[in-house]
Formats: sequence, C-alpha cells, structure tokens
Amino acid sequence: MTKRDAGDRILDIEQLDARLSEPTDELIAMMGRLDGDILVLGVGGKMGPSLARMARRASDAAGVRRRVIGAARFSAPGLADRLRQHGIETVRCDLLNPDDVAALPDAKNVVFMAGMKFGTTGQEALTWAMNVVAPGMVARRFAGSRIVVFSTGNVYPLTPVEYGGSRETDLPAPVGEYANSCLGRERVFQYYCEKLPSPTAIIRLNYANEMRYGVLVDLAQRVWNEEPIDLTMGYVNVIWQGDANAMILRALEHVSVPAAILNVVGPETLRVRRVCEQFAQRMGKTVRFVGKEAPDALLSNGLAGYEQLGWPRIGYQQLLDWVVDWVVREGETLAKPTLFEARDGRF
Repeated sequence: MTKRDAGDRILDIEQLDARLSEPTDELIAMMGRLDGDILVLGVGGKMGPSLARMARRASDAAGVRRRVIGAARFSAPGLADRLRQHGIETVRCDLLNPDDVAALPDAKNVVFMAGMKFGTTGQEALTWAMNVVAPGMVARRFAGSRIVVFSTGNVYPLTPVEYGGSRETDLPAPVGEYANSCLGRERVFQYYCEKLPSPTAIIRLNYANEMRYGVLVDLAQRVWNEEPIDLTMGYVNVIWQGDANAMILRALEHVSVPAAILNVVGPETLRVRRVCEQFAQRMGKTVRFVGKEAPDALLSNGLAGYEQLGWPRIGYQQLLDWVVDWVVREGETLAKPTLFEARDGRF
C-alpha cells in the first residue's frame, strides 16, 4: 500500500462525520439567502445525519438563525442524542402514520429522504406504501413548502456504456418493484407540486459513497478478502457523500413548478475491472474476476446537475485512497452491501 500523510487520511468516525458534513462556500452563501427552517424527513438513514449536520453548519456559518429539524423513527440507539448535540432538533415520526405526519412542525424547506430499498423483495406491499403512500401524505402536509425529494438513478434503464449515462430528459424505464415504486414516488410529488402548488426538485442519486458504505467499499472488501468479482455490471458511477449532501441542499434554491429533475452523480464512468485492479495493487492482493462485462449498465450523466448545484470536490482517486486505507485498517462499516450489480432490479 502506498504511503500517505495523515492529512490525506480519514482516521476515525468522528473525522469522517466532520468531513461528510463540511459545507461548501457556495452552500454557505445559499443558506444566507434562503428563508425559513429546514425539515429533514428520514434523517435516520445512511445520508440523513451528515446532511442535517451540514445544513446546521452552513446556516451557522452564514450567520442565519433557523431551526434544522430531523424526523425519523430513530430505531438506531443514540442517533437522536447525537443529532441534538450538533444543534439539530429531533422529532419521532412514522411517515406511514397520518397522525405523526400531521403533528410534524411547519417548515418552509423540506428534504424528503425516506424510502425503502433493501429487503424490498418479499416485502413489495410495504415498499410501495413507504415509497408512494408516505410521499402523498407528506406532500399534502407541506403544501406550499419548497421540497427536495430523494430519488434514484434506478428509474432509468440500463444504457450502452458509450452513451455516457442517462440524462434528466431521458424517459424513465425502471426495472423491478423497487425502481417502479421510486418512479411512483416521483410521480406523486410531481402531481402535488403542480396541484398545491409546492416548488419541488427531484434528485436522482447514483451512487453516494463514504468509508462505511458504498460501491467502492463493497468492491474493496471483496478484493481484500480475495473474493471473486462479478463483472456483469461492469461500469458504475460513484460520488463522495459529502459532495452529494452539498448538492442536494443547494437544490432548495432550484425547486420549481413543474418539478425540476436533477441527477446527482460522480463525473467519471468507472470500469469495475480497473477499480478492482487498482484496489488489488494498493492492497498487495490478487483479484479474480468472474462473468463478462455487459455492453450496458446503470449509469447517469451529471452535467446538468453540476451546472446548477456545483461540481464535486472529491475525485475518484482520493476516494480510492481513503477506501483502501479504511478497509485495510478494518474500519467500521454499515454492513449493508449496495447490490449495485443487480441487473434485474431485485433488492
């Protein structure tokens, strides 16, 4: 493994969380212009805590007094306390419970992060309830608010690698129950965006990565453990989660009626074979591949998003170094594989 200075490393969870929640100058400036409180729905997920903390840090840096509120069921022990320690108010809420939704505090700015992906196979009814029914209740409850909605690049079809990734103007063609329910979530928010109206931005994310979770972590762990790498989904996009957080929050200034649609994705189309070879070289491991690269993959084009939301700060090579260092040191992970290689839409 190549040597690196301590400044090029993320040493522990505390430092990781600080990096993930570090706002950009552009976001700080935007928070100075934005009026109203910010409510993050589904704050208990993988990205929620760092996004809410970034909103708090950016608002404080801008000198703006506002509430940043995180709502979730808070099934993870201690999360609500940690958020409050960083100046984020917390509200326990089941978004499938109409009484809980009605009791949520008012907010001019809403970031909807709730949804269900993993475990959808076998729980299709719950998947549709979480991804379609809950959005309808939330959209009605926050009529007139600015709403930024988390969606996914999975609503796009697999595209030829040489195409350069799906664009926001491409027609959706989701594969599988999960992806179809995500398109349903988009359609519900689009409907209420125009009916109420509520200025909205829909974010098609593909794929956020940090040291505990993400496509690069999945691949690095397999290389480190000398497990075979399936090349069938031979290409992928990744983006540093801190950059995704900043771009998604900046979307609060790019909501519209009808709803805006923006891809949030890394700028490179990464070849899985090459990524794993680089991991193996840095780790001193031998990598073994199975399967054959298909001519298409689930890829998105992020140029339109960069023009409005800013370019990512962290490039692929920096991410690669961070992930290698973390995996070799056996740093903590969320133990939630992304299943990015699924071509049948089954998660």
